[in-house]
Amino acid sequence: MNIVIIDYGAGNIQSIKFAIERLGFTATLSHDPEEIRNADKVIFPGVGEASSAMQKLKESKLDTLIPTLQQPVLGICLGMQLMCNSSEEGNTEGLRIFDVNVVRFRESVKIPQIQWNSISSLKGPLFENVENDEFIYMVHSYYAPVTNETIAVCEYGIPYGAAFAKANFYGTQFHPEKSSSTGEQILKNFLEM
Repeated sequence: MNIVIIDYGAGNIQSIKFAIERLGFTATLSHDPEEIRNADKVIFPGVGEASSAMQKLKESKLDTLIPTLQQPVLGICLGMQLMCNSSEEGNTEGLRIFDVNVVRFRESVKIPQIQWNSISSLKGPLFENVENDEFIYMVHSYYAPVTNETIAVCEYGIPYGAAFAKANFYGTQFHPEKSSSTGEQILKNFLEM
């Protein structure tokens, strides 16, 4: 299987690559549009600040490529947030794949959220063999509210979208590559789609 992790200078790509290798697969790191377009599965990670990450996508023309991909695509953390309409972080225009706007947690909770948290209201093939209330690893200050594209929910002061799906696009606010056996199962489900 040809798995490509998009390498655009704003992702924790090595830990994702190692997680995929632990599952018995190999992944290529690439920012080459042709290589990404020809992949069987695409993983779109992201760590850091939204506007500078989006700027890097634009510089490599990946902002126009990613929404046109036909194979399964998994956005992780900031990658998922960039797949939304917009983000309050840096007043960033998103890729408009998921119809939701990313907003900052209010001051009533500790920001950023850095902790293990449980997921519930699980839907769809990404969560096959994953139980409600299993724990995943979160690191973020911004979140996407619950919408009809939400396939998992977390609570942190308020309920918010922990994962989204639309057509061949999936996104997780959490880091499956850092979420122990639960995260491995979610990655495995994605790779076996």
